[in-house]
This record gives sequence, C-alpha cells and structure tokens, in this order.
Amino acid sequence: MADRLNRNAKPTLTTRSLHPENKEAPFPFIGNDSVPTSLFYKRNHFDYPSLTYLNYWLPIGGFVTTPKVFSMQDLKNLPSKTLKVVLECAGNKRSYFRPKVFGEQWEKGAINQGFWTGVPLKTLLHSVGIQKEVTEVIIEGYDKGKKTGSNTLHSFKRSLPLEKALDPDTLIAYEYNEQPIPFEHGFPLRLIVPNWYAMASVKWIKQITLHIGTFKGPFQTEDYVYYPHVDNDQDSFPVTIHNVNSSIQQPLDKQILTKGSHTITGIAWTGLGSISKVEISIDHGTTWSQTAIQRSVTDRYAWTSWTYEWVVEEKGEYTIMAKATDTNGRTQPLTPFWNRKGYGYNAIDQVKVKVE
Repeated sequence: MADRLNRNAKPTLTTRSLHPENKEAPFPFIGNDSVPTSLFYKRNHFDYPSLTYLNYWLPIGGFVTTPKVFSMQDLKNLPSKTLKVVLECAGNKRSYFRPKVFGEQWEKGAINQGFWTGVPLKTLLHSVGIQKEVTEVIIEGYDKGKKTGSNTLHSFKRSLPLEKALDPDTLIAYEYNEQPIPFEHGFPLRLIVPNWYAMASVKWIKQITLHIGTFKGPFQTEDYVYYPHVDNDQDSFPVTIHNVNSSIQQPLDKQILTKGSHTITGIAWTGLGSISKVEISIDHGTTWSQTAIQRSVTDRYAWTSWTYEWVVEEKGEYTIMAKATDTNGRTQPLTPFWNRKGYGYNAIDQVKVKVE
C-alpha cells in the first residue's frame, strides 16, 4: 500500500499564507521549459479581485494625445509575440537571510517559467500618442486592500520608466502556455516585464496611465526597495533587475546518498545578459568545477538548466555549492546583500548530503 501511495503522489504547492493566498512551488519539480499552472507559485498582496472577461476593457490615458479604451478583441487583433520568461518573486529565498527578516518566508520555490503571449506595451502606447514630457508609465491592477499598519485602501499599482515600457519585449499578455492566463495569475491581462523581479509584472490590469514626474505609490517607494540598514532608510534604492542566481534541485538538502555516481542538477538565471557558467564545489569552495549548461540563443529571458556528474567514493557528510556567473561578469556572492525587507537573495546555493 505504501509503495502504491508513493507512486501516485503528486507535487503540490506549499502554503506560506492563506489571506492573502501565497503558495510556493515544489522547486525540485519545476525544471522543465514550461512550468504547468498547477505548480505556478502564487504571490498576492490582497484578496483576489472580482472581475469578468465579458465586461473587460483596458483604458489608456494620462499625458497622451488620444486616450483610448481597448477591448480584448482589439488587443487580440494586434500583432502579438510569445516569450519564454522567468518570473521570480523579489522575496524568493528570503528565509535564508541572516539575520532573518520579516515577510513571507519563501525558500527556493517563488519562481516560475513559461510562455507568455501578448501585445507589446509599446504598440499600445504609440497608438495613444506619448506626450514629450512623459517619464513613466503607471500600471494599476484590480487587486486592492489595506496594507499592514494602514487604514488606507490601496490598489496594487506600479510604474515603469518610459524606456522600459517601450522595450519591445515588455508585454500586455493574455495567454500563458497557449491558454488564457489563469485567474490566480492575472486573467485576463497581465504585464510581463522580462529580466525584472515579478512585482513589476502587474496582474489583473485595470488601467494604464502615462505620467510626468516620479510615481510615489506605496508599492513603488515603500515596498520593493532595498533598505541596507536596520534602523534608517539611507542608501536605499529600488528593486528592479534580477540578480544573477542559481539553485540546486537534486539532490535534496539533507538527502542520504549511496557511494558512486550522482547527477547534480539545477537552474541558473540572470537579469543582465545570459548565464556564462555554473560551477560546483564539494570542498567548501576551495576548488570549483564547471557544470554542463544548456545554452539557448533564442530564449534570452529563460533560465539555464545545468548538470554535474559527481562521483563520490568515501562515506561522510558533504556540502554541495553552486555558483553562477553571467556574461556581464556578475557572480553569485558567498554572502548575500542583506536588506531589511529581504529582497534579491542570491548567495551561492548550498545543500548538505550524507553519503553512506
């Protein structure tokens, strides 16, 4: 009976909070090119919004020449593109910071990859006409609520610099893996901002506004900001581009192995350039060996899968370390950049195993 139950077991999400719903993906099971909806991590600031596809319209206004309202059919009639994109929560791996910080205690599973189809935001902005003084584009979601410690109602709203909004790969997406975007992940429209942490990829888009000046919303200037000091806001700066990072998927932390040959597997990703190498150390960083990485010329926003064949002849406890380097020369540090909200953890990944 036990064997049958094990064979029928399926990976599931791990709950980090119920209200709002935040659930982590089972990281060892998400190594494919495209993560299925059932294993897509869930990150929310508020309860799910109430909206339907039938009466859905997307207004674009602010400092534009001709404000417009787009129907879903309008959007689907425009030229589209499909991109394979990594979406990583800015708080991914937060639980590993020392000293520990407040917030959802994500381990390695607040990350996803899949194929997003939609219209370049650039296309829509040019269709309404951009006034020359515009500096930012504000994207507002339908999700709203009260932030912790506040009685004020806020919608989830963020801005992009105009240059990033006009990037041809910044998308207003309506499909994920060739299906309508799942409701939990932003149906019917979600912004997709490749190379940036996923807080920028606003879900359930309500409206888009072209803005002059600096947007000061709480999810722009209070949250998703690196605060290097415990007791003051000096030297703070915004969370934007993915840090170079990697994670070991197999073997599992605290796993017991036998002597012989074992395949170490994992993924690596970055927000600048591409992954140039991933290295493994079994001797606490004294020596490093390069892994075999799966390079992709076309999927510039995807993670890189890697493998390493490890032959171990002696019993004992081992620490496996993984370190990625990107084409911009950025390498994972031994010690992460500590910040009090716990964003952007990217220290060298480690798992401990015992060989018997």
